Amino acid sequence: MTEVLERLGFEVDFPQAQTCCGQPAFNSGYSNEARRVAEHFLKVFDAAEYIVVPSGSCTTMIKNHYTELGLNHATDRVWELSRFILEVAKVDDVGARFDGIVTYHDSCHALRELRIKEEPRRLLANVRGLELREMEAAEECCGFGGTFSVKFPEISGAMARTKIESIRKTQADAVVSIDSSCLMQIDGAIRRAGLSIRTLHLAEVLASR
Repeated sequence: MTEVLERLGFEVDFPQAQTCCGQPAFNSGYSNEARRVAEHFLKVFDAAEYIVVPSGSCTTMIKNHYTELGLNHATDRVWELSRFILEVAKVDDVGARFDGIVTYHDSCHALRELRIKEEPRRLLANVRGLELREMEAAEECCGFGGTFSVKFPEISGAMARTKIESIRKTQADAVVSIDSSCLMQIDGAIRRAGLSIRTLHLAEVLASR
């Protein structure tokens, strides 16, 4: 992500004091603990002009749920990566090259809460050498859902297998998403199935030359 943003002319700072956005605690019902983590997040990034996040899940937490914790003064500076590139940098071709066939997985938070669907696809469409093949279950959950995968492993595993079968049918070399948690879930299912399909974050593809 840093390589892509610097290529577009932005100065990137990575505060070493940053931790979590607070979503795991928030989703598990620990509001007080989530608020403390969120307050730390806001303090660490207080001086940032833009806060660019390579995760639809984390972006959703900050923009949509900090208000439920009584916090909202940073949400207008927070951007998911693909939307930042298109709407702030106003670029849809970052000069990337990736030779291969990819399919795209719509992560739940990005698609359903942030309404991000076309943005990553628009950026992928301008990557030289890349062929995007849509899978049938692109919008279906991968089964991770944070603690959901721990509490309901059998259901989570079944959902992941459905997703992997849909990916396999595209004959793609790689599956791309904007959420590392989804990619972790999908990668685990791919490995268990003995497949050679790669999992890549959108930023990795956009940084390819």
